[in-house]
Amino acid sequence: MSLKTERMEMTIQREISHILQFELKNPKLGFCTVTDVQCTNDLSQAKVYVTFLGQQGRNEAGMRVLNQSKGFIRSGVAKKIKIRKMPELIFIQDTSLEQGNKIENILKEIEK
Repeated sequence: MSLKTERMEMTIQREISHILQFELKNPKLGFCTVTDVQCTNDLSQAKVYVTFLGQQGRNEAGMRVLNQSKGFIRSGVAKKIKIRKMPELIFIQDTSLEQGNKIENILKEIEK
């Protein structure tokens, strides 16, 4: 992956996190963290991985809010960073933390 793409991913991640924390006023979103952003080589799409604090029902509601607010978030990021074409945002729920906890619990059970 090129350095340009990596820098763009970090910038998009930082700006989306800022928008979610300070500008998006929807109580259904809850506590949302952007864990990673992966852009395609041509910067046409950006997969935004997010996690939510709380139960599974809140996660689903949070994903609905993010998908409904996709245009607002995309335009907010585009105003802050100067690029010719802002990538399309695709929000994906990051389950790696849950999977890691599950594996850790299994290993603890085996240890006993």
